[in-house]
Amino acid sequence: MIRRLAHLNFITTDLPRMVDFYTNGLGLPVKFTMENDDKVTFGYYIDCGDSTFIEIFDRDLKVKQWGGQIEELVPGNRYAHFCLEVTDLQALRETLIAKGISVTEVRTGMDHSLQAWARDPDGNAIELMQYTATSRQIQR
Repeated sequence: MIRRLAHLNFITTDLPRMVDFYTNGLGLPVKFTMENDDKVTFGYYIDCGDSTFIEIFDRDLKVKQWGGQIEELVPGNRYAHFCLEVTDLQALRETLIAKGISVTEVRTGMDHSLQAWARDPDGNAIELMQYTATSRQIQR
């Protein structure tokens, strides 16, 4: 039911610099961007091949879009979560809950993929994502 690592997510206070590093520096293409309710780009999906990505969000605009608290960022702590691509997310969720693992309800994200969230024993966030026919990650 878990297929592969889908993406790593980083938070930044200098989105243009981060995007420049991964695109112009490393030569990876942008797959798509995410806009907030004010139509301001706050996130980039950087294509690493074979439907794997680096996802980068502007810290302040991310909080404005989804809530939460603005946390101080220092070098090395800007990792936010990793995502596992899965099949049959609802069945996986039920299996994990039966094993005593807390998992959020399944919902559709801004990228049109199904997602649910869990945490490992150290509290690291894990996104579980099932692509749909309209998921932006797999659109050409």
